[in-house]
Amino acid sequence: MHELSIVCSIVELASQAAEGGIVRRVTIEIGRLSGVDPEAVAFCFPEVARGTPVEGAALDIREVEAEARCDICGAEFPTPDMLSACPCGSLHFKRLRGEELNVKSIEIEEPA
Repeated sequence: MHELSIVCSIVELASQAAEGGIVRRVTIEIGRLSGVDPEAVAFCFPEVARGTPVEGAALDIREVEAEARCDICGAEFPTPDMLSACPCGSLHFKRLRGEELNVKSIEIEEPA
């Protein structure tokens, strides 16, 4: 389960960003073709955050649909799996989104 190590990295990053404050929300983007299971991330998050400035923070997971642009016809099209082809039949395309894993934002409550 590589999601556990991913969550450890997210919590570490958010803890460093807190600089003595308390993290209230972490928003991440997970591409549908990233190979990361959003449910596993959500499951691990509270346990990994325990005892850190991230404990009790809300985790907002935004799933990103996969899309590509065809090198042949220029069409942008959804790619629900790694073997999708362009509607024109081409398998030559550039993935535009759907493989990312990003920490989009970290909301921090400053110390009083």
